[in-house]
Amino acid sequence: MSNTTNTAISISNLSKRYLIGKKKDGSLRGSLSSIFKTGNDSEQEFWALKDINFDIQKGDVIGIIGKNGAGKSTLLKILSQITFPTTGKIEINGRVASLLEVGTGFHPELTGRENIYLNGTILGMTRKEVAAKFDEIVAFSGIEKFIDTPVKRYSSGMYVRLAFAVAAHLEPEILIIDEVLAVGDAEFQKKCLGKMKDVASEGRTVIFVSHDLEAVSSLCDRGILLNKGEIQLIDTIPEVLNRYNNNFQDSYQSWDKGERPGDETIKLNSVRIINKDLQQINTAKPQEKVGIVVNYEILKDNAKPAPNFHFFIGNNTLVFVAIAESELLNKGTYETITWIPENLLNNDTYRIGVAFTTLDIMNIHLYEREIIHLKVIENKLERDSDFGGQLPGAVRPLFISNTKKIEQ
Repeated sequence: MSNTTNTAISISNLSKRYLIGKKKDGSLRGSLSSIFKTGNDSEQEFWALKDINFDIQKGDVIGIIGKNGAGKSTLLKILSQITFPTTGKIEINGRVASLLEVGTGFHPELTGRENIYLNGTILGMTRKEVAAKFDEIVAFSGIEKFIDTPVKRYSSGMYVRLAFAVAAHLEPEILIIDEVLAVGDAEFQKKCLGKMKDVASEGRTVIFVSHDLEAVSSLCDRGILLNKGEIQLIDTIPEVLNRYNNNFQDSYQSWDKGERPGDETIKLNSVRIINKDLQQINTAKPQEKVGIVVNYEILKDNAKPAPNFHFFIGNNTLVFVAIAESELLNKGTYETITWIPENLLNNDTYRIGVAFTTLDIMNIHLYEREIIHLKVIENKLERDSDFGGQLPGAVRPLFISNTKKIEQ
């Protein structure tokens, strides 16, 4: 480990353990039972991070990538000092501002204005220093009309707008941003990415986690690839993304109950890709139809969320959005299969995002970007074609045509 004055963050032999078992109910009886619990009630260990070692130098712009459950969020919570490691050592040199999830960092009863000054105080800034940045923060957030409203009344999008503006403009020496930016709209995400580039150009340290690989590639110069709590690779961003694309893309994704994406209407349990025989697959030929299976729980009656799937290729090119029909559903667990027809997908690797939307009122209940992957390949074409297995275009639909002989 480096001990030079140029080191922003140094991590040595860091591990984080969680105990999974029966929850305490807070009562005297529950407390006593936890003391005298039997072997059948014993908690199970889950190591979210295992023996992590790395240094981040001042001015580095680091992207952390990996599948869901790889340990990314746990690592960022430790770096932000929201939680603490089970073993190991972490040294941080500089003021840290972090934006990890909607709901952290602000006091819900305080107004936006009051929370700006509160965050500045936490970062060690004087009221005069915060005041000098105040107008710039509010203008960037775009929520001037609501700056004197308690933030508990903000929408998630408003909250993230203000939270990012505060984190980026109060001049932290280390800026940590998680996938939370996906809550904002596309224009605001682009604005945030531009601001992070400005922060990085000023020589401050940026740590960025996102499933948007194009954003990671455009912002970061080095990357850390995590898998099941362990570091697989620390290298340049092209090398890290290449390893991830080749080894860690999957056609199946699931979540533990406490980590499921969604809102008060729906929670997503799992997603997988199948063939016509209902077998799970990760590759298919263009002539084969494929199904996307979503397993989810409806939490309230008379819900009407429609699953839809966003197909990306290459450098974040959105090919199309497949929207399934919505049905009126009551509470319960459901499984929906959406079929992508044969003779539509080209030879390529498709990164697929999953969303649930109530179309009648355009309410987005959840959106998980690029969480499953499907490789479409036709062996004969790959072997014989001058295109090297890739016909021009993002898709290759087969259209119906009629041919007749014209008598001369």
